[in-house]
Amino acid sequence: MSLSSIKFPYIVILKNPSERQFNAFGLLLNLISVIFFIREFALGENKNVFLLAGILLVIGLIGWNIIRARKGYKIYYNRAYLISALLWIKMPYMEWLFGVFIILALLERQVKFPLEIGFSETQVVFNTLLRRKYNWSQLSNVKLKDGLLTIDFLDNRLLQREVDDEDEEDEVSEEEFNEFCRIQLMKKLTFDR
Repeated sequence: MSLSSIKFPYIVILKNPSERQFNAFGLLLNLISVIFFIREFALGENKNVFLLAGILLVIGLIGWNIIRARKGYKIYYNRAYLISALLWIKMPYMEWLFGVFIILALLERQVKFPLEIGFSETQVVFNTLLRRKYNWSQLSNVKLKDGLLTIDFLDNRLLQREVDDEDEEDEVSEEEFNEFCRIQLMKKLTFDR
């Protein structure tokens, strides 16, 4: 669930550095699977129409994703993973890969989901698989500068990530955001005394 459905004065969306690697992994894994499927179709005794249709579907989905990636769209291999999983069930070897492909299909959207951080007057919320909430009293500093968000925790942890600047129409000034965070941190200090 996106944080935009909850009321936060500021929501910062961070770039997801693992998305590119996961796309390359998805492409490679599905291509290797297609090679095994074609080999089995060509050399196997049973010329299964289901296997041929699956091969064509996976190749089509890979091609579709390559075209969409070149146009700059977000791509997903979850359909190709699901079809490959069904084809691995029909293979006479390594049928256990069915489970691996199902897990990859289910986790892909979560892995590619950009990290959203919501800032309210009471807390900072990280929109991850298990939503993490932090009170301002757990933070020592929050700063947005030159597209880089820095969150310094009191327990000496530091988060420093690049902000995703694709959504520029909702962009607020760094000064506004930093002032909001400074006020929240100052409130924390006055309540602590």
